[in-house]
This record gives sequence, C-alpha cells and structure tokens, in this order.
Amino acid sequence: MQYVEVLIIGGGVAGVCAAHALASRGCKVVLLEKGEISSGSSYGNAGLIVPSHSVPLAEPGAIAQGMKWLFNPESPFYIKWRWDRALWSWLWHFRRAATHARVRRAMPLLRDMHLESLRLFQALAGEVDFEFGQRGRLLLCRTPRGLEAVGKEAELMRSIGLDVQLLDAEGVRALDSSVAFDCLGAAFYAQDAHVQPAHFVRALASHAEQLGAEMRTEAEVLSIEGRAGHIERVRTTRGDYAAAQIVLAGGAWSPQLVEDLAMALPIQPAKGYSVGIDRPAACPEIPFMLTEAKVAVTPFEGQVRLAGTLEMAGLDFSLNRRRVDAMLRAVADYVPAWSSEAIEVREVWRGLRPCSPDGLPFLGRSSAWDNLTVAAGHGMCGLSLGPVTGEIVARLVVGDETGYDLELCRVGRFN
Repeated sequence: MQYVEVLIIGGGVAGVCAAHALASRGCKVVLLEKGEISSGSSYGNAGLIVPSHSVPLAEPGAIAQGMKWLFNPESPFYIKWRWDRALWSWLWHFRRAATHARVRRAMPLLRDMHLESLRLFQALAGEVDFEFGQRGRLLLCRTPRGLEAVGKEAELMRSIGLDVQLLDAEGVRALDSSVAFDCLGAAFYAQDAHVQPAHFVRALASHAEQLGAEMRTEAEVLSIEGRAGHIERVRTTRGDYAAAQIVLAGGAWSPQLVEDLAMALPIQPAKGYSVGIDRPAACPEIPFMLTEAKVAVTPFEGQVRLAGTLEMAGLDFSLNRRRVDAMLRAVADYVPAWSSEAIEVREVWRGLRPCSPDGLPFLGRSSAWDNLTVAAGHGMCGLSLGPVTGEIVARLVVGDETGYDLELCRVGRFN
C-alpha cells in the first residue's frame, strides 16, 4: 500500500484546481483519475466563467418551466422517467430547496465565489498558458417573454452588485455587428469571461506537476474503506493507497465512490451536450446565450462551441441525436447566417454534470470522516467555480480559514 500526504480522487477541474492550490502550498499531492485528465465534463463544456450565474439551479421558476419541458426529449430540460429511488429523492429535495428565501441566501455566496474564481483565472493566465478572454456575455432573446425573464434576472443581479445592461436590438448591433442576430434584445454581463476548458485543465495539471504534484491516470477507484471515523484505504486498479488527507472530487460518480462510507451525497448526473463547429468568417468575439433555447455559444480560436441541455437519465452516455439537432436548429434561429448548410460540425460531445438538489456544491470537510474533504456537485458551474473550489479545498486541508460561510454547502446537509 502506498502512503501519501494528500490523495485527490478525480481529474476534472475541481480535482486539478485543488491539486494545484495544494502543491502551491508545498503539500505532497497525488491525484487519481480513472481516465485521462479532463476527460469528463471538464472537457466539452461551454467554458464560461459566469458571475452572472449567481442564481442556483433550484429556484422557483425552474419547477414551472421544467414541467412544460419534461416529456419532450428535444427540450432543454428532460427527465428520463424510471423507477429510481435516488432520482425521486433528489427531485423531492429539489422542490423543497426551490424557494425565494433559499435563493436569496445562496446568491451572495455564489456571487463571491464566482468573482473570486474570475480573479484567480486572471492571475493564473499570467503564469499558465491557456486560452482566456474576458469580453462579457450576451443573453439574446427572440421573444417578449424571454426579454421579461432576463430583465427580472437582471434586477436580481443588480441587487447583489453585479453590472448588467439591458439592450434592444439596436443596442446589440452596436455592441457587436460582426454577425446579424435575429433578436428583440439582450442582457449584457460585462464581467463574464471564458476559457477553452480542456486546455485550461490540462495546462493547470501540467503546472501542478511542475510544483511537485503527481497525476496518476487510468487509476480507477474501486472502493474507499474506513473505520472509526477515519478512511484507512483507497483501493484502485493501480494499487491501494492510504493518505493523511483525502479529497473527493469525483463529479457525477462521487455518490458511488462513498457508498461504503454510508454518506448521503445526492448527486444526479445530468447529461449535457456540446457541438463544435468550424469558426465562421463572420463570428462574434463575445460569448452569447440563446435564452429561450438554453444553448450557450462560445467562440474559441478556430472553433465555436454550442453547449446546453439538461438530460437526467442516470449514468447514461448514449447520444440522443434529436437533442443535438435541436441545438443546431436553435443557433440558426438566432444567427440566420449559421444555417446547417453554412456550418461544418467537427465534434459532438456529451458528458455528465454532477447536480446537487439545491444547486449548490458539496464543499467542505466531512463530519463523519476526519480525513475526508468533499468538492463535488457543482452542476453547470464546475468550470466557473473551479479555481475558488481548489483554493477553498487547499485551505480546508491545511487548516486555514476558508474566508467563506460554507454552511449552505455543508457536506452532510441531506443526511
């Protein structure tokens, strides 16, 4: 059995950011990843850093909107109904969490974490080579109802100190005239930024290795064993480990990893899709959202990525082509020049986002296991919250104050 100081389980953005932050503090870190670094949800997401997304997924409007979409397999939100006790329990907790009072409590915390992550991304861009841009983000609307919704959200964001502009169609053209949008108007969040997610995670992993961290890939965790409140052994396909401190950053697989520890970690995998297209000659520099279709569009060097949908089908990697086609039709509605005949699809991807019932991550030390810290369940904001999550984990592991009131993210809150 191998003995290490800090053992991190998971090579996505949360695990790699934690490894980097810990290695920067001089800790001896070993990270285990069952595949390759950034091979899960950290690979194909929209790459957005979004202080504007400071409203948790579990908010009152989500229930009403979700009920309209539930039985349409092409809709932005789809649940594959099945007799799954964990799913029904998750939905029950989601409904309980979707209150105005809870949203109001969560928004300042999410705002502060997103803004700190943005600051950390900016700092990391000065020492690590990855594609980073801060050009804001447009939420495009084609319908009066869409404009009304983004207007209400803008009021919420202003109430917690974020800057947002509401634009009519002429204002959108004045902001970016590189392509003709078919929209009535938009909200513009100047603070938002973006990165190419896989490039970022892999570059940061490489930098962490330079600082002394070890990245061990193709090392699948088989079980985690503990006794008397202490984890004694982590069994993997590449040998067994014991560690003074363990960090669980296993994404959608986290609940299965802690089954033997009798921990309640209600994370549901929510399948998301992305489509990579060749970058058209006429292409905005500003990432934008197709508000009514719930599709994010992010321009990268040489490519544009369309990303979206929330499909709750369990640990299911099957590809639903109807959902991909719906995304391509939606982008042509908002950007008529990007019709299916005019664009070249280069990549279709799907991955499983780890969603908690209340839209907040499980972030903190376990009250049941004295050497376990959890960083999982970030939903659709894992990339945006990655660096601050890594920093918080590092502070927890070395015994420093986190700087945040993490009661809402408490690991055992659903016990």
